[in-house]
Amino acid sequence: MKLFNGELNVMDVLWDRGDCSAKEIAEVLGETIGWSKTTTYTVIQKCVQKSAVERRDPGYICHALVTREEIGNEQTDEVIDRLYGGAPDLLVASLIGRKKLSKEEIDRLRSVIETYEGK
Repeated sequence: MKLFNGELNVMDVLWDRGDCSAKEIAEVLGETIGWSKTTTYTVIQKCVQKSAVERRDPGYICHALVTREEIGNEQTDEVIDRLYGGAPDLLVASLIGRKKLSKEEIDRLRSVIETYEGK
């Protein structure tokens, strides 16, 4: 499932706060990014159509049907496939090459790699 930035804004509210009414989501996004209630409701409806959000009545209560991790994994896979020819090592090399890593960051990467080597 591909979610666009606007849809991710709605999902972030639900992931951070749990189930919310559409009105509550509109208030949060109005304060944080300046969205109108109409814009928020339109984007919520797109999330419902994509089966990312379930809307419950009464009160137009919205419930996330997917987790942040699920969407992150799907979108990361898409980036790896589209930009790195399906090679995750090229993505990691690109990320590492962008900045100098601290010893702590390098140690965490080693730990992650060792975890997956054992699988």
